[in-house]
Amino acid sequence: MTDDRVDFASMLASRLCHDLLSPVGAFANGLELLADEKDPDMRARCFDLLEQSARTSAAKLKFFRLAFGSAGGFGEAVPPAEARAAIEGIMAERPITLNWMIGDEPLPKPAVKIILNLALILVDALVRGGRLDIGCEKQDGGIEIALHAEAERILVDKDVERILAEGEASGAMTSRTAPAMLVQAVAAQNGGTVMLARETPTSLLVGAVLRGR
Repeated sequence: MTDDRVDFASMLASRLCHDLLSPVGAFANGLELLADEKDPDMRARCFDLLEQSARTSAAKLKFFRLAFGSAGGFGEAVPPAEARAAIEGIMAERPITLNWMIGDEPLPKPAVKIILNLALILVDALVRGGRLDIGCEKQDGGIEIALHAEAERILVDKDVERILAEGEASGAMTSRTAPAMLVQAVAAQNGGTVMLARETPTSLLVGAVLRGR
């Protein structure tokens, strides 16, 4: 295994741990408070905190299993409903309107991995909410994927944007850029390409075309 692959795996693990730290930490804090709290109303609030933290942790784990892992149990294709549920799980309470434009036909795992990682990047970018459109179609033996974000502010890390637009070598490898690196790697492995277009300051389009081998 090359040093680059080791670094890449380390960055994906760092990203996963970073995103799970908050809900798992809140769960631990809730248990600590519950152990010392005697007031019934406060104990009820602690249970609410524990329930919310458990749901958030489970949603993130489900998402990362599909986005970063091998998605075992689904064979070579994944039901689109699973991908949609995973994306909705990481959106949590953020005011993002999801416009899902994908049918019910199972999608190959590489396509699902790209959709989820691009969605992760855009959900992070919609810090004040907005609209996220996600579409995917089979065309001429390949698969076309498109995600469109629209909001008053779309904040994408410069290295992430550069990697999606120009390739893996155009930005530094960090836990923040790891999803963009993974998108490029999966696309290349499947004879595909990745694209990014800044239509306006309030609109961003990202996508990929997979041709297979």
